[in-house]
Amino acid sequence: MRSKPLTPEGIIKLQVKRYMQWKKWFIFPVLQGIGAHKGISDFIAVKDGRVLFIETKTPKNKQSSDQKEFEQEITSHGGEYFVVRSLDEMIEIEEV
Repeated sequence: MRSKPLTPEGIIKLQVKRYMQWKKWFIFPVLQGIGAHKGISDFIAVKDGRVLFIETKTPKNKQSSDQKEFEQEITSHGGEYFVVRSLDEMIEIEEV
């Protein structure tokens, strides 16, 4: 049985997850569902006291209004929220 081919966004998600795991981050996907905060990021990653909220998008896709509100909530509390459109962007963010 074959699994479905990954979407362009799915490819970015997989690359981000594998890269962050390779760099020893504790990273986990957050699935939208009953009880989840609307607009929550695709991933949360933690390492050495740093917590990243990571939303993955293709270069053409945009955040929903719920995602923008979630980003505002995180950043207003001093959190780090990133929209990542490629593995190269994730590498730049992680190395800071």
